[in-house]
Amino acid sequence: MKFSDEQKVAVESKLFEMFPDVKTSGTVSRQQLVSVAEALNMDHPVYLMKAKVGRGLYAIPVPAIETPLTEVKNIVKLETTSLVPPVDPNYVPFGNYSDLENIIKAGIFYPTYISGPTGNGKSTMIEQICAKHKRNLIRVNLNMMSDEEQLIGAKTLEDGNVKVVEGPVLLAMRAGHTLLLDEIDAGSANTLLCLQPILEGKPYYFKLKNEVITPAKGFNIIATANTKGKGSDDGRYIGTNILNEAFLERFAVTFEQDYPNDKIELKIIKNLMTTYSCVDDEFATLLVKWADGIRRTFEDGGIDETITTRRLTHIIRAFSIFKKREKAIELCCNRFDRATKDAFLDLYSKLSNPEPEVAPLDLEQIADPAPTTDPILDRVNTVIGGSTTTTTTITSSAHDSTF
Repeated sequence: MKFSDEQKVAVESKLFEMFPDVKTSGTVSRQQLVSVAEALNMDHPVYLMKAKVGRGLYAIPVPAIETPLTEVKNIVKLETTSLVPPVDPNYVPFGNYSDLENIIKAGIFYPTYISGPTGNGKSTMIEQICAKHKRNLIRVNLNMMSDEEQLIGAKTLEDGNVKVVEGPVLLAMRAGHTLLLDEIDAGSANTLLCLQPILEGKPYYFKLKNEVITPAKGFNIIATANTKGKGSDDGRYIGTNILNEAFLERFAVTFEQDYPNDKIELKIIKNLMTTYSCVDDEFATLLVKWADGIRRTFEDGGIDETITTRRLTHIIRAFSIFKKREKAIELCCNRFDRATKDAFLDLYSKLSNPEPEVAPLDLEQIADPAPTTDPILDRVNTVIGGSTTTTTTITSSAHDSTF
């Protein structure tokens, strides 16, 4: 049915009367339109279902003065905003830092995948490299709810009009920024397929604008993940997915990032202690030994949890607040189950209060003690027995300790 102007006015008036929130949201659901049609005893107003913005959800024109969606302009302006990360004075380079720095400095398109356990500074490393070289960085955290519209772009309302807002991928692509896809293995494998043509570094056809976008010089994609896109076998990283092999193949190189060594981790901790005015060299050394012991036990299968570098930084911050070592550790270990927490606290207690060392016994001396000659007793025996000199064996431990 074709609606006349009078009928359209009647439909929209009834819609705003029955569903006032439509004026502020700028969207209407299929069910709401059905309810309006039934109330007016008219056919469904299909003319209001042309601008689809979601499943069963449509954008409709509303007075510009009443729509709050003008904030979308801030997203559009993202490409002209400085996105250089701030420099962290406490950061200590380690691991794959030099190699990743060379990739970013090269300014060529070279998709890079970084995998490794949680809390070991994968994303921070990329941020600090970009900060050092004043490179713009757009960081996107992925999850199962991330979709193509959020990554590439979508239609939305701005000043009462339907406009296309480009997502972070296209913004980085146009401006030549570094794009960091954080926790990429948490994203849906089907959704991530939309990135395949972009990962080839070639011009991309953006269907919403009917435009071909050519990547600007300097554009690159770096992904971080706890797995290599094969899922989590031990169940530690619930929510990670098995990614498409063709998608993974488009990453040129893969770096394996482990925790920093003892020397680096000690420097990280001491830097934080200086920043938070809670310098305690003995505590810093104990924490590094404690974390190393736990990680070794974890790798051997003795426990199911471990202590990350991020967890150590949490402990330092807690220590700066509460001024007590044991309390800082206990509060930051409360996230673990009781048995694991008790085991961690017990290990720290043994490291901070070691039992005194006992000198090992010489079994040969115990079995056949060496004779000890006492010159005083010899002289006494000489007086008593005449000129004959008698040697007396002394086995008293007290006497031995005296001489």
